[in-house]
Amino acid sequence: MAEILTPRGAAFWPVGTGDSTTIVVDDDIVVQVDLHDMVLADDDDTPEVAVVDRLMEALPVGEDGRPYLAVFVLTHADLDHCRGFEDLLSEVTIGELWATPRLWREFEDSEATICESARRFQEEAERRVAATKEAVGEGRTPVSGDRVRVIGYDTDHSKHAYSELPDEYLTYPGEAVTVLDGVECAGRFEAFVHAPFKDDCAKARNDTSVALQVTLTDGAGNGQFLLFGDLAYETIVKIFDYSTAFGRQERLAWDVLLAPHHCSKKVMYVGDELKQDVLDHLEVNAKANSYVVSSSKPISESNNPGDNPPHRLAADRYQEITDRFICTMEHGSTDAPSPVVFEVDASGLHLLDPQLVELSARDLTKAFGVAPGRLGQVAGAAARYAEQRSRYGGRRTSGDVAAASGASGVSRIREAIHEDRGGDSAPGGVVGFGRQ
Repeated sequence: MAEILTPRGAAFWPVGTGDSTTIVVDDDIVVQVDLHDMVLADDDDTPEVAVVDRLMEALPVGEDGRPYLAVFVLTHADLDHCRGFEDLLSEVTIGELWATPRLWREFEDSEATICESARRFQEEAERRVAATKEAVGEGRTPVSGDRVRVIGYDTDHSKHAYSELPDEYLTYPGEAVTVLDGVECAGRFEAFVHAPFKDDCAKARNDTSVALQVTLTDGAGNGQFLLFGDLAYETIVKIFDYSTAFGRQERLAWDVLLAPHHCSKKVMYVGDELKQDVLDHLEVNAKANSYVVSSSKPISESNNPGDNPPHRLAADRYQEITDRFICTMEHGSTDAPSPVVFEVDASGLHLLDPQLVELSARDLTKAFGVAPGRLGQVAGAAARYAEQRSRYGGRRTSGDVAAASGASGVSRIREAIHEDRGGDSAPGGVVGFGRQ
């Protein structure tokens, strides 16, 4: 059964309009891209998930006895991408931070509005730059917990301490990263950096977002994710044009697109003008059976002025590219949304059925005699609140959720669960993450 419970994949957490993406490379290496940990998620009557609490449950335990996160990537320092970072840092050992030069520039601007979570991130990034310089000066490499990687180039580089870091701690657009917190993950993980561009370094914060193509590989299968932060049309079309011009078409391929800026229409509209070229780029580079994920509140049938993001116009355009469009706050149920979880196995990428996600580690172990891999642990923790709410509001049946694609592992698990339950009827006992 070990091959059924594949350990590799990604989870997009239901956190309202904000980004929290967890990438599981294996049982020891987990990457978090952005964080939106909302205080209101501590209330069981709200659908958002308390991400920091759930990560603490699901992450591996490091040598110091604390939950261990290999890498935290901050695409940009807006509150809906870094909320709760100070809590994460206090509870979890983060091996390596990925930061952009934008905050160093911003901290010199007395008029800049910087949230407390962003300030704490920047303080930690600066501490790690100093620790790395000290380690290099002593002829050693920085230890896990002190590591930092600066993504992108700023014309102010020479004014800041990070400019003195050796090249191995600096990454620019057009380069790929396979080393995570000192561990070589080639053949399992690769992050190709598309942005931020040097020419955009002085632009608005959204325009300096980290943009990545993340590839997870398991034998002959892989899954590719485009993560563009809050970039808008001008920068996104530049990414496609540059990669095409430099013969890097393969760096644009995607199985899953995280809709930039939470399904904002600014990706494909400038004012009210539709920019078809960026939609053509997205469609041409979409792989078969691709998905668009909108990390946002439910998308209204229509929008009033100012309702952006999410925006119905953007959702409609994405659905012209693929009919596999998923809003994180609508996945499975609007009252109790399940995390959007993709697994990557030897046959490729597959969307996990929300009901499967909500099966607890305890119940999977009981049913199959094998504990789930780290992806299952993360998915289970993310679904904990959703399961608790749905338990009181009426359990969904298999007819209420979209079935997963024909994944060898997923379909076999579902068949075994179906047989174990004796059909589609609700299980006789309580099933859910976090239940003892």
